[in-house]
Amino acid sequence: MENYINIDKNMIVQSTIGDIEVVWRDVREAPFSLHGFHDPQNTPYFRRVPEDIAAATSEGVDKLSRESAGGRVRFSTNSPYIAIRAKYLAVGRSPHLTLISSSGFDLYMDGQFGSRFVKEFRMPYDMGDSYEQILQLDGESERTYTVNFPVHAVVCSLEIGLKPGATLNKPEPYRNIAPILFYGSSIVHGTAASRPGHTYPAIISRAMNLDYRNIGFSGQAKGETVLAEWMASLPMSVFVCDYDHNAPTLAHLEATHYPLYETVREKNPTVPYIMVTRPDYWTLPGQQEAILKRRDLIMTSYLKARGTGDKNVYFIDGMSFNSAPHQYEMSVDGVHPNDAGFIRMADSIGTVIRHALEKMM
Repeated sequence: MENYINIDKNMIVQSTIGDIEVVWRDVREAPFSLHGFHDPQNTPYFRRVPEDIAAATSEGVDKLSRESAGGRVRFSTNSPYIAIRAKYLAVGRSPHLTLISSSGFDLYMDGQFGSRFVKEFRMPYDMGDSYEQILQLDGESERTYTVNFPVHAVVCSLEIGLKPGATLNKPEPYRNIAPILFYGSSIVHGTAASRPGHTYPAIISRAMNLDYRNIGFSGQAKGETVLAEWMASLPMSVFVCDYDHNAPTLAHLEATHYPLYETVREKNPTVPYIMVTRPDYWTLPGQQEAILKRRDLIMTSYLKARGTGDKNVYFIDGMSFNSAPHQYEMSVDGVHPNDAGFIRMADSIGTVIRHALEKMM
């Protein structure tokens, strides 16, 4: 088979740092600031849920909770380049995912005028259990940076490499508000985003300078009680419930959806609680009637909660995310949003989050 990849120089991966001088620092050490993980200093890999809670939930959650979706490391430096050196327990690959998203990292610069994408840390496609990469930056000004962890990989360690003598300081902080909790299916997890920073929770976080936790599990978010009780115990400013896709039946969704709300609400009586329905009505014509029944059931949960006097519960109809004439172009496979689909979701859900938090101030 002929290889065309080297015709375009932008497709070539420089997979080694070469003779550039680099000082390596473990992101588990100060002054790095880690977000989105459970106890990262004391676990052998970066996991999102405590081991005992994940194992008690299901075999699927036990495995997927080890994937680093939504994890971030933040720091400030004046280094003119930033390198990473990552080691993995598992590398995710799938035909409908980019390797940069499933197992790679990307870099954002955070400043007074918002957070902007700088570059992805690109790896060779045949990478094994580790890789390193370096990105050249524009100048040597002190700036805060965020490195987003992979969506579908288990990362054992990550080191940041800087120019010898460069500064390394704490990042500019997120707003002094508890993290947003996003619970749900592969769509929350971030499946099919082109890179880690393009999942809808990440987009919302950057737009509002808010910390968040990604508690999404591809195919495995089923509203289990043990996980619901753990999530209810976490600090949160908003709870987004988006697991419609993963309930195996309508009866299962009915049996779990409102009880999940009650569990979170019991420990968080005033936190905005947002119920979201699935976004793929337009692209799954054979399932549209079933999708509407699920939407109506979630609307019933919402109305029931409102009927108790809860003024901080919200409903978002997933059918509204993708409007004509592009409603058929917002996914990779008819189910998982592409980058345009994630932006649509972030805009809609982010609008409600902003409104809900402003009401609380």
